[in-house]
Amino acid sequence: MHDRVRDTVLGAYRQLAEEHPELVFVYGETGWPWGGRFRPHRTHQNGLSVDFMVPVRKDARSVPLPTHPFNKWGYAISFDREGRSGELQIDFEAIAAHLHALIAAGREHGVGIELVVFAPDLQQHLFDTESGAELRDKIRFNVNPSWVRHDDHYHVDFRLER
Repeated sequence: MHDRVRDTVLGAYRQLAEEHPELVFVYGETGWPWGGRFRPHRTHQNGLSVDFMVPVRKDARSVPLPTHPFNKWGYAISFDREGRSGELQIDFEAIAAHLHALIAAGREHGVGIELVVFAPDLQQHLFDTESGAELRDKIRFNVNPSWVRHDDHYHVDFRLER
């Protein structure tokens, strides 16, 4: 990924480790080090796109989303309209904290968030959290479903601002 996006992502994780050490976050795909087509993604070609796996809770504890070859590294996990998949529950408050941390770290590195792609049927749960209420005014979210349901991860397109 672009070096300023990398620094933004790492800065956000540092902030979250200090403010929310109990939360577990897993990042997904970025792109090739040399750029270019990154199948099956339509983006992820210029170092400005990152997939973040949804933070989840099991028995009220933050746990890593299970990622292994048999569930396509977490991309084959399906969540219902309430954000549940078996014993796992999407932690919408943790997603909100992560997005706020990305915004803050991005300011330091001259990086903004262009778009967040997340399953439209789950977005209201995010906006209903204490931290997520103001996100819809700070970040542009997709309105229509994408060709792949983004319920197991949220895709972030960054932009360079300086």
